[in-house]
Amino acid sequence: MTQEPRYRRIAEELRHAITEHAYGPGGKLPSEGALAEQYEVSRGTIRQALMLLRQDGLVTSRRGTRRVVLDDAPVQDFAQMQSFARWARSIGESPEGRVIRQGWHLPDADEQRHLRGEPDARVLRVLRLRLLSGQPAMLERTTYPEAVGTIVENLATDTVSVTEFLERAGVFVADAEHTIDLARADREDAALLGCAAGDPLLRERRRSTDPAGVPLEWSEDRYVPGSVAFVVHNSLASTPMTRHHMVPQGGSVLWSR
Repeated sequence: MTQEPRYRRIAEELRHAITEHAYGPGGKLPSEGALAEQYEVSRGTIRQALMLLRQDGLVTSRRGTRRVVLDDAPVQDFAQMQSFARWARSIGESPEGRVIRQGWHLPDADEQRHLRGEPDARVLRVLRLRLLSGQPAMLERTTYPEAVGTIVENLATDTVSVTEFLERAGVFVADAEHTIDLARADREDAALLGCAAGDPLLRERRRSTDPAGVPLEWSEDRYVPGSVAFVVHNSLASTPMTRHHMVPQGGSVLWSR
């Protein structure tokens, strides 16, 4: 397995410190030189790590000065929003994945429209149960175009992160569109998620594309009631969306970041 680049590991450590309010809103990070010395890397590596934090809206982007932590910084980066497994790990949960079934089909009208494929171009449909620390949390119904599906079909049925597997194969998500609403649990949802048929489920529909804008997946994810909440923060600078774990406690539901 390819080792994660050093600058990404540094960025993740700094991101964790920021979200834990180690520097406080408006506080300054150590200088590039101090960080390079702390992590025993070059300033170029530190600049790459800081660039990721800037892209996530966590710090200011001015070069040559110490980066300033922004107020109300988002608690998730793009990778965590895109990947269920990365998000779960970021909140201290153990993610699991179980493929219930998969198979090749001709696309229906919805899949053809979102994947921009031809009517006779086959697609791979995968139904995957996602769990948080052993508890069912979400059903993922994902359709992949043939080029991506031929990679995904070789996955072990208990693969934790499809996103990470695809990245190792050279397939990277650059953009994603999320549509969030409610759906009623059908019999399959009820059997796999442990809810009652007809219960309302939080539904996220997602289309992901690569850096060239080519569709990589079309997915409909259905979450167990009370398991997650999606939060949108609006500002003139950006509109980040984050996903929060909702933990039942004493009859009430608490958010867990």
